[in-house]
Amino acid sequence: MTPHIYLASSSPRRQALLEQIGVRYHVAEISVDETWDGRESPEEYVQRLALLKARAARRIVADKALPVLAADTAVVLDSRILGKPKDRRDALSMLERLSGRRHHVLTAVALVNEQEAVRTSFSTVTFAATTPAQRAAYAASGEADDKAGAYAIQGRAAAFIERMEGSYSGVVGLPLFETAELLRGCGIEVL
Repeated sequence: MTPHIYLASSSPRRQALLEQIGVRYHVAEISVDETWDGRESPEEYVQRLALLKARAARRIVADKALPVLAADTAVVLDSRILGKPKDRRDALSMLERLSGRRHHVLTAVALVNEQEAVRTSFSTVTFAATTPAQRAAYAASGEADDKAGAYAIQGRAAAFIERMEGSYSGVVGLPLFETAELLRGCGIEVL
């Protein structure tokens, strides 16, 4: 089957979400500097990175007729971005800070072809109070590795989520409503 788009992500979660809405894709493997300078707002940060990833992939793809889709997610607590943990100790620290607290998850999705468009999903997640033993067991599972904020809502961490308002798929890493809007905007029917 001919793909609809290139996906600038090797994330199995983003791939599964695209498949959920019937979008065919080729993966474009890219690497970009995801450093947050601490000055730009979380919204500006995720939008910049989503565009940066899409533009980087656009430069390397074989079929320039296909649009490139990219996304970036940030977990924000007290106006600070909690990135991906550097190690288990960092993951434990993040999980402790999230315990019993409400935080925000922003995911920007960008689509680049002849034009560029970006949409951002905003969600609020409330973590239940967790014990040191629960946090340690979760970190030891390895699921926190390479996840913004050191947790995966679609995995074992779902047991820590007391409440979520917004886009579940956005918290996972690819907001499907915003993605579908962008794809329809360039003539790709979804579903």
